[in-house]
Amino acid sequence: MTMILHDYWRSSAAYRVRIGLNLKGLGFESVSLDLRAGEQKLPSYRILSPQGLVPAIEHDGVVLTQSLAILEWLDETHPEPGFLPFDPTGRARVRAMAYTIAMDIHPVNNLRILKALKGDFGAEQPAIDAWVRHWIAEGFTALEAMADAPYLSGETPGLADICLVPQWYNAERFALDTSPYPKLAAIVGRANDHPAFAAAHPSRHPHATD
Repeated sequence: MTMILHDYWRSSAAYRVRIGLNLKGLGFESVSLDLRAGEQKLPSYRILSPQGLVPAIEHDGVVLTQSLAILEWLDETHPEPGFLPFDPTGRARVRAMAYTIAMDIHPVNNLRILKALKGDFGAEQPAIDAWVRHWIAEGFTALEAMADAPYLSGETPGLADICLVPQWYNAERFALDTSPYPKLAAIVGRANDHPAFAAAHPSRHPHATD
């Protein structure tokens, strides 16, 4: 049975899952929700995802949410190629880099936070853009110091790279100066040349808009 991925073309978290599915060679059907129109809050979708967030994935009667949980499930149910190193220390290190992005950078910069900054606190767009750049730069500075291989995850792309590439896309969207992060830039360049990453790019999404 083909997996169904409920996503949004520019969602970082959904972008991660698309990369993961592609790396595993798993076909999926994309069901797009327009986050800007609030479709993720519709009761019909909240039955699948009570938080009203993307992504959610359906397969064989099971619904899973939260991108990292989905990626670890994919890795456990389809072990090759692996998203994590074999040794416990290596696995912890890669998880730490992935969590730096998925738990420290991304949550304070996702759409609902940016809407709250504008709607609830009266922030103007230049201030919101500066907010995004600040938190990405903090995380990228740490990751640049941690990067020491062709990919963040080692010799082959894995969990940390799956998280990095969508965040780099966001950094470019918000005009962050990425010149202080040459190691990360090189990793992203290699990843974007990989077919699994290239196919998951937002511009390749069937429901991409401007």
